[in-house]
Amino acid sequence: MIDWKHINNYINEADTILLTMHENPDGDGLGSATAMYHYLKEIKKDCRILNVSLLPVEYDFLNKDDIIETYDPDVHNSWISTVDLAIIFDVGDYKRIRELKTQIKDNKIKTLNIDHHPHPKEHPFTYNIVDLNAASTGDMVYDYIKSVRKGKISKLMAKGIYTAVMTDTGCFRYSNTNTHCHNIAIECIEVGIDTTNIYQIIYESSSQSRIALLGKILQNIHYELDGEFAWFIIDQKLLSNVKASKADVEGFSDFVRTIRGVEVSMMVMEYEDRNCRLNFRSTGKYTINGVAIELGGGGHKFASGAIVNDPLDSVVKNAVEKMKKSILEQRSGVV
Repeated sequence: MIDWKHINNYINEADTILLTMHENPDGDGLGSATAMYHYLKEIKKDCRILNVSLLPVEYDFLNKDDIIETYDPDVHNSWISTVDLAIIFDVGDYKRIRELKTQIKDNKIKTLNIDHHPHPKEHPFTYNIVDLNAASTGDMVYDYIKSVRKGKISKLMAKGIYTAVMTDTGCFRYSNTNTHCHNIAIECIEVGIDTTNIYQIIYESSSQSRIALLGKILQNIHYELDGEFAWFIIDQKLLSNVKASKADVEGFSDFVRTIRGVEVSMMVMEYEDRNCRLNFRSTGKYTINGVAIELGGGGHKFASGAIVNDPLDSVVKNAVEKMKKSILEQRSGVV
């Protein structure tokens, strides 16, 4: 059990608080940060949400009054120098906050990590709060706010928390969904959240370029190991041809995993700077985070990823070989 009242002491001691999450933010990171933002504003803290990536368009509904800012050194560094505490949500790996990591270090800012991803014992955070049993970081933010605030959460807090819980449980379909998730959803509905609207904005508003990209991917899926392992590549040429962006690829790994017979899906996406992003998803038959860790990333047993700074061809070859080896070892009971 996390002693949230003890954690609250760290937050109460800080006057100026930076909120951030991993690059290419998702619903859990953004929802958690916005929920915490509205709570901190309620208790009169000076706080801002900064992220090193642009806000995905499907999460713009969380950005009332432009509270989610894209980090710009010329605009933000002066304010960052006054920060007492940086609260980092759902990061998985500290390096995923990129340039902000340097600012936090240079200004000797205390850090509070709130996450449900595994972290190594040796970590850079001042306070590291990790709950591997939590379905989402949003669950943890909800628990914190409920432990220090009387009554139900506010509607603005609930919008962020519901977004976090819904997206990280696959709309309450994944195996990490538990009674706590549903109880959180009940309270969010009770305070007036339009759950249908949130679902439609996130999952039913695909751009034409996203659909064109998905069509190309579905024509070029590679199947291995009797169809249990499916993988696909998104390179810069493909993105350019269909006029798609990095944001358009979200959810594709989960989609490929739904193909009958597929137990593990893998996406390899080429970035402009020759970095490659890998996403792994499993139905639960095989654990996959071991391969992600080998490649320098991490994550959950059945949902993980990595960023690899190597040419696309070598990343694909290496990742496919490692995943096939891992699956075969698990089939034979070696691990």
